[in-house]
Amino acid sequence: MRRFQRNCLRNDLLAIRYGQGCDNVEIGALPVKFDFGIVWDYLPLLIRGTGMTIGISLLAILLGAVLGLLIGFGKMSDRWYFSWPASGYIHAFRGTPLILQILITHFIVVPMFLGTTQAAVAAVAALSLNSAAYTGEIYRAGIQSIDPGQKEAALSLGMNRYQTMRFIILPQAVKRMIPAFGNEFIVLVKDSSLVAYIAVPELMYWSNAMKGQYLKVWEPYLTAAVIYLILTYLLSKLLHFAERKAA
Repeated sequence: MRRFQRNCLRNDLLAIRYGQGCDNVEIGALPVKFDFGIVWDYLPLLIRGTGMTIGISLLAILLGAVLGLLIGFGKMSDRWYFSWPASGYIHAFRGTPLILQILITHFIVVPMFLGTTQAAVAAVAALSLNSAAYTGEIYRAGIQSIDPGQKEAALSLGMNRYQTMRFIILPQAVKRMIPAFGNEFIVLVKDSSLVAYIAVPELMYWSNAMKGQYLKVWEPYLTAAVIYLILTYLLSKLLHFAERKAA
């Protein structure tokens, strides 16, 4: 009973904005009754949240790809002071839960630099740093998949290391990296739902708000699941198109 009252108090506070509380809720087992009409009330916010999800994910994969390139080259370096930190970075971000990385970035890292919490900044930063650990390995695997003989041939023709990497190795490696980068972006779109914990107004945030206002679980989360499925399906089709163009 006390737990229910606390939940109602919390939802009543949220309902100040939306105009509905727990007055009509009865304690006990209730039959599941779908009412997808509530989705229409939240449709503009869900659309806005979907746009935020795509924007955060796209910005994070772009920043993660840039940082991941440095991490990948660092791990392949023959110099230990480059390879060790790069390997440590990869193990740290791949070996800890993403939700912890988001919370640490939001409550500790961002306030250290900006003096206050910025949820959207923390979300992009945390997702970018996490993505860089995976894209770094994608770069490393893609570059190392190219026949070493091509590098040796380019060097023997008088090209320096930068020219060899820029004009010989990377153009071939990028084609092989496209599927892995596409999969990483799809994973990032789904993982972006975790930033709802720091109140970033993306898709999952508004789904939780809908649940809190109407005290319904099925409709908000099923709607969110359908939207995520549509996003990942469209991204997978775009990925296949990019693969065919690169072939």
